[in-house]
Amino acid sequence: MKNETHSDYSYQSKGVGLYALRLVNTPGKYYMIRNWLVGIFLFLLACLFLPWQQNVQGKGKVTPLRPQDRPQVIPSVIAGRIDKWMVQEGQFVKRGDTICVISEVKEKFFDPRLISRTNEQIANKMDAIGAKRNKISATEKQVNALKSGLQFKLEQSRNKVKQMRFKVAAEKAALEAAKLNYKLVQDQYKRLEDLYNKGLASLTELQNRNNKTQEANAKMVESENKYNSVQNELINAEIELNSVEADYIDKISKAESVINETTGELFESMAEISKMQIELSNIELRSGFYIIRSPQDGYIVKAMKSGLGELIKEGEDLVSIVPSNAKMAVELYVRAMDLPLMDTGVQVRIQFDGWPALVFSGWPNVGVGTFGGVVQAVDRMNSNNGLFRVLVMPDPKEEPWPDLVRAGGGVYGWAMLKNVTVGYELWRQFNGFPPDFIGELQADTKKAEGSKK
Repeated sequence: MKNETHSDYSYQSKGVGLYALRLVNTPGKYYMIRNWLVGIFLFLLACLFLPWQQNVQGKGKVTPLRPQDRPQVIPSVIAGRIDKWMVQEGQFVKRGDTICVISEVKEKFFDPRLISRTNEQIANKMDAIGAKRNKISATEKQVNALKSGLQFKLEQSRNKVKQMRFKVAAEKAALEAAKLNYKLVQDQYKRLEDLYNKGLASLTELQNRNNKTQEANAKMVESENKYNSVQNELINAEIELNSVEADYIDKISKAESVINETTGELFESMAEISKMQIELSNIELRSGFYIIRSPQDGYIVKAMKSGLGELIKEGEDLVSIVPSNAKMAVELYVRAMDLPLMDTGVQVRIQFDGWPALVFSGWPNVGVGTFGGVVQAVDRMNSNNGLFRVLVMPDPKEEPWPDLVRAGGGVYGWAMLKNVTVGYELWRQFNGFPPDFIGELQADTKKAEGSKK
């Protein structure tokens, strides 16, 4: 106790009476570490109140905007045999440049004068149609002549019938007169015969009267024969009238039948000509398919067929071509949860594969090597991968996209949404809420309250 130092006494005076505690000395760096930790904590706490721009992220690829700018294959419209190649892979071709020349393989088109011979057949068929039309015209004239002749013949026959009827009436009157004369002469003969029997008339007078009676009887018989003959002529005239009409109708019907038959042949010939003209057009068009031409400016990527003399089928692919000067766009695929936030006009930041970039998705102004874009369209149904496709166009207000970007290249993009604090964004991420969930909920509540008022 007598050997205690002044320092020991000072520890005791400070309430540190244990020897073990006197052996534990606080390192001098403790205060520095404590200050660093507190500073870092305060810094992180301050960072929670920094502004952060919400974003919807997605991956995709570069694709041409217009369908005609996308890679395509050039097929052969007809079957044939490869005769000559005019291009090589990687070569640039313009629209209308010859890519390949093929020859015919179907025996139907082997004739080198097929087009001229088909034209000759069509010309001959046209001449045949002209002859049939002339035949129809001549037969129609014949029908008109027969109809005119029928009217003339009918009038002639009707007049003859009228004449015969008048003649029959005249002969009938003559017959009646002859009968009356015969009766009169016969009465005179009977009276003269009575007088002769009484001796008042001579035999000569009786014989003369008998002769006159015979003459009157003969005239009566002659008149009756003429009357009967004229009646027969009237019947024959009426029969001729009916037969003339039937005969002409038969001739007219035959001529009209010829017209109808020739008209049917004419229509058949016209149908054959139309068919031959279609075939001729197909032959002429087919002759233009022997040369395979480029549909647009682009680069030949790959030849599907190789060598010479190789046979190809109809519609079989020959080469693939990538159009030049294509207007590029980006296909981004986003989750269904983020789809309601994607709409036309939403700004997007894009990072291309192979293009150096320093990305800060929440602070787009700090990022380096990223490019701006605007949402052009959003698909209404999901793709095969279960995500929804968003089509992005270059933002005209931002730096243009690199010229070296090619179709099919990978893309990483994020749509720029509402500005919030870092703390709110972390809270949203931890809870799995979609971007701007609270803001949308408040907006919907305000709209509902406004509608109630």
